[in-house]
Amino acid sequence: MTDTVIDAPVEPAALAARLSEESAPDIVEALNREAPEVAAAILLSLPHDRAVEVLDQPELDCAPDIIEMLPRDRVASFLSGMSADRVTDVFREIEEPGRSDLRTRLDVETRGAVDKLIAYPEESVGSIMTTEFVAVPTTWTVGLTLDYIRKVERTRETIYSIFVLDPRTGALAKAVPLRRLITGNPEDNILSVAPSRRPVVVSADASRDQAARLISKYDLLAIPVVDATNQVVGIVTVDDVIDAMIQKQTEDVQRFGGMEALDEPYMSINFLTMIRKRAGWLCVLFLSEMLTASAMQGFEGELEKALVLTLFIPLIMSSGGNSGSQATSLLIRALALHQVRLSDWWRVALREIPAGLTLGAILGTIGVVRIVIWQKLGFYDYGEHWFLVAATVGTALVGIVLFGSLTGSMLPFVLQRVGFDPATASAPFVATLVDVSGLVIYFTVALVILKGTLL
Repeated sequence: MTDTVIDAPVEPAALAARLSEESAPDIVEALNREAPEVAAAILLSLPHDRAVEVLDQPELDCAPDIIEMLPRDRVASFLSGMSADRVTDVFREIEEPGRSDLRTRLDVETRGAVDKLIAYPEESVGSIMTTEFVAVPTTWTVGLTLDYIRKVERTRETIYSIFVLDPRTGALAKAVPLRRLITGNPEDNILSVAPSRRPVVVSADASRDQAARLISKYDLLAIPVVDATNQVVGIVTVDDVIDAMIQKQTEDVQRFGGMEALDEPYMSINFLTMIRKRAGWLCVLFLSEMLTASAMQGFEGELEKALVLTLFIPLIMSSGGNSGSQATSLLIRALALHQVRLSDWWRVALREIPAGLTLGAILGTIGVVRIVIWQKLGFYDYGEHWFLVAATVGTALVGIVLFGSLTGSMLPFVLQRVGFDPATASAPFVATLVDVSGLVIYFTVALVILKGTLL
């Protein structure tokens, strides 16, 4: 699609006519460039089915604001045509009394589905599942099932997975891919085309990450969500998981940058909210960095005697912070993917100790070589004890990088153990922590090596 460029104000009806032939995602892109009141007017000018399709797109920014600007009779019709999980997402963001008013206008089926889904915790599988799926009893034939799919196709989230239920208990018996169904003999029982393996299922209280891992592991398009009696209460589709994972990764990236996660797109969030989201962590990090000044004050005498040591403070601090940030990034992702568990902390420590020593030795060697070259070529005179200065820098880098790697790898374990998101072990936070300890290590090494010479 060629982006719609609007050089002058365009009537919503005219813009709707221009967009009506575009696909729903392209219409969403156009609406995201408009103010909510204009987007609402455009939706009202679109054909009903197309407007429902657009509202059903998770990428539509400010959907709750747009919906609240629509006439109540029209919005109830739109919501009833949307998927239950999408309506639930919208309802989570609409404040009272608007939410209750809209709820009373929904049809009974949609209202019941929304009430069920909105009760689940936000990070659970239940919060992203839909109750619109194809389910048939084990007594049906292949032909009868195909006829049923043709009738209900427009009202189901997906038809690519058909769930076969015990007609007596309602428990899940099999999951049949559409591909196998259409290759079966119409007169045969549906179980004749069902895979022999047990269906892969997930509980509504499980985490979204678990659903994502199962869908990825077994290459599924949808996974049934079951209760304690193995009855299907909903399904989670691969596109729902992708949307949820993108949102989660966006929040993690923002936290990893040292700020609270944004609830809205960057261009939509107001100035005061942006300041609130960023100022808190900046203040915490600033206060933490004050410990660096305190550490330097503690070694004020050594700095007065050997000013040459100050030249390498930025080098020392950045190396420790960088090594810590690397380790933190690796472990946060490994924990999220369940490549490591809390009980593996000691295995991680045993890997990071030699890794930190090796990386520190590499950086220490580079630091020593740099000092030697500068001294020998006359770029800078580090004094008569220049070789001891080089030894101090090299040795300190080994200790600091080792400490940074070990601290950065252990901090996500500590945070997850006490119930915090490991992503809060952001790179700035780790860097600040290692900055302070790095200075202490640096000057302690200097006191040992330079004692009796510069100190």
